[in-house]
Amino acid sequence: MFDLISRYNILEAFWVTVQLTFFSAIGALVLGTLVAAMRVSPIPVARWVGAAFVTVVRNTPLTLILVFTSIGLYTQLGWTLASDDIQDINYRWAIIGLSVYTAAFVCESLRAGINTVALGQSEAGRSLGFGFAQNLRLIVLPQAFRAVIAPLGSVLIALTKNSTVASVIGVAEAALLMKSMIENEAAILTIGAIFALGFVVLTLPTGLIFGWLAKRYEVAR
Repeated sequence: MFDLISRYNILEAFWVTVQLTFFSAIGALVLGTLVAAMRVSPIPVARWVGAAFVTVVRNTPLTLILVFTSIGLYTQLGWTLASDDIQDINYRWAIIGLSVYTAAFVCESLRAGINTVALGQSEAGRSLGFGFAQNLRLIVLPQAFRAVIAPLGSVLIALTKNSTVASVIGVAEAALLMKSMIENEAAILTIGAIFALGFVVLTLPTGLIFGWLAKRYEVAR
């Protein structure tokens, strides 16, 4: 095992996985919050667009989304995202694809949290003269986020594991290195154990932290 670790740059591959997860999580949180706001908007068109986004993205395989960004948007349309290096281009498109895919799940988790906020809270905001955006930002969303900390932690863990799909467009993360090692080495079980342990190290603390945060900031009922 230690011989394999010394001959392959496993830590660097997992560092790419961590970066993919971090930047995609930020993008998914921002986009998912916007889509959730659209889904509870008083404007029918906004609700329809939000529902259509969630339905389409959740029922589209992540592999297909990443291949579409790499081949469709980059190869066919020439969208390079301000870089000439193919590795950087695929890395950035992987972040965008993962963000869009995960945003649908963030949206649904957050919408469930919004539904837990008492109707009287929103009515109190409207009585103070708050518009929809102000009411959502100052009253509803803070309580909704507190209610869905644990589900958002599960989404983040799923995102960490889903980042392995970025290997299909050549992003040099953990799954791509594991594939290369299996092709070049005979120790398949050892290689599998190394990468399984690596993902446990990444995801287990995330679950524990979000579990603690959920208990720490849960909304009293």
